[in-house]
Amino acid sequence: MAINPAKVINYRALAGPRGYDPRLRPPPTVVRARAIPVITTMLASMLALLPVVATGPMMPPWGFLVLLGWRLLDRYIWPVWMSLPLGLFDDIFSGQPIGSAMMLWGLAFLVIEVFDRRMIWRDYKEDWAIASGLIAAILIGGLIVAHATGGGTYWWYIVPQILMSILCFPIVVRFCAMVDRMRRGQ
Repeated sequence: MAINPAKVINYRALAGPRGYDPRLRPPPTVVRARAIPVITTMLASMLALLPVVATGPMMPPWGFLVLLGWRLLDRYIWPVWMSLPLGLFDDIFSGQPIGSAMMLWGLAFLVIEVFDRRMIWRDYKEDWAIASGLIAAILIGGLIVAHATGGGTYWWYIVPQILMSILCFPIVVRFCAMVDRMRRGQ
């Protein structure tokens, strides 16, 4: 069987200025596509180990923000049960009682599932509103769990943390979108 030279594609002629064409890049592997969101969420949970000195809680819950960013960016990225191991990992590094982030993040995923079933299309403003409500609920729920296990502080101490977390959410979503573009090979 002879090869027709007119039908042979010259890939070097199609290459861009750097010697390759991004459209010809192989698709990402399943492991890379699944592992990168999990790794970024775990690294964000480990940011609680940074030596930040403050008189009150100011640092946002980075692990939860990245989890929300990935989940609201792509509704099919994780099943609902994925919040349990990621919540356990966050509990280990955040200092909260074991199981609190597992429970609260699982409830947050269930709330997002309800919104996904009710709302066919969501805008960025609606995602931010959903995330704002969930951020406030998670931080207040964490305070309630801390009170139940012997911790003691006033509820108004976490108001700056709630506001800081809500204002940091768009930056986190941009970060997740940038990593998602790299993960997909675009």
